[in-house]
Amino acid sequence: MLRRVLARRVERRCRSRDEAADVHAGLIAETVARAQRAGLIDDARFAAARLATLRRRGASTRQARAKLSEKGIDADTIRAAMSDERQEAEDADAEADTERQAALAYARRRRLGPHRPPGAREANRERDLAAMARAGFPYALARAVIGAATDEEE
Repeated sequence: MLRRVLARRVERRCRSRDEAADVHAGLIAETVARAQRAGLIDDARFAAARLATLRRRGASTRQARAKLSEKGIDADTIRAAMSDERQEAEDADAEADTERQAALAYARRRRLGPHRPPGAREANRERDLAAMARAGFPYALARAVIGAATDEEE
């Protein structure tokens, strides 16, 4: 991500000065390497923090994986971050199903299922299930979350 940001800035500046941006490629690589050596760049820590944020906002595993990949995190680091997340949930004696917690957060944030007014729930059931599916949640989980009678049943 740092490399992309620096390249964008260099390109914008070179465009305004009618210079070639390729000349500065070595400087960008050197800056990124120096930041890595100094410990300022840690993909694993970034992936873990970003994953926690995405989960709080209600991102499914598929969606979180895609968003982390979009940020330039490699597949092994993503897999490790998700494994660590599951392990921490199990160690803390919390509900180990992070996917279910994310689905509940998504439904709450989007006001789906049990978070709709009682009269509008049944009329919007299929729409709510479709929203959960588009967000990447499995059908069985989406059906359980949308079909919960109240917040307490979740």
